[in-house]
Amino acid sequence: MKRSDTPRPDPAAFIQANLPISPVPAIPEILLHTAGPASGLWRLAGREEADPAPYWAYPWAGGGVLARHLLDRPEVVAGRRVLDLGSGSGLVAIAAAKAGAAAVTAVDVDANAIAAIGLNAAVNGVNILAVAADIIEAPPPQETDILTVGDLFYDSALALRVMAFLRRCQAAGIEVLIGDPHRAYLPQGALQRIATHAVADFGAGSSGGAVQAGVFSLS
Repeated sequence: MKRSDTPRPDPAAFIQANLPISPVPAIPEILLHTAGPASGLWRLAGREEADPAPYWAYPWAGGGVLARHLLDRPEVVAGRRVLDLGSGSGLVAIAAAKAGAAAVTAVDVDANAIAAIGLNAAVNGVNILAVAADIIEAPPPQETDILTVGDLFYDSALALRVMAFLRRCQAAGIEVLIGDPHRAYLPQGALQRIATHAVADFGAGSSGGAVQAGVFSLS
């Protein structure tokens, strides 16, 4: 039987069995199921290899810098309703919940990410509503005070769609926070830097070394 013909496993059961729980580099307050070389992520992807690398399975700097910022500055989200866009592993959503957010919603287009977010939230003892959806063409989300966006500026077309959505959210009175390690399509001229932190980034290579990433608001 070819790998591509192998039935896909249940995402939650697969993650629990193959992605060990470990603290996030530079963010030891948070534990995540994280992929390693032997995790066999291709089995969840339903193809010969997991390509591109699933965002929910590794630490990325955009989410990491936002998580570090929220844990260091809990007043940013304390008592507020947070929506984390492109949540991946749920790292930023978990940090918001730990920092005292009144409610946290994590949105991602990948159903496997939704499974990972549920497991990671449980490991960290927080409650997060995880939703599988693409909302960036939709109206601004209701009952949201602050929108967090980590690492969504790696593709030119996606960056334009995301930025248009963020502007609509800003016009609706929603505060926007962006975390990014200066990827190619980050619109830096439209942003104001709030903070900088050294965080791990799977995108830095196989070592997942630390990079200087920024937290930004919309200008």
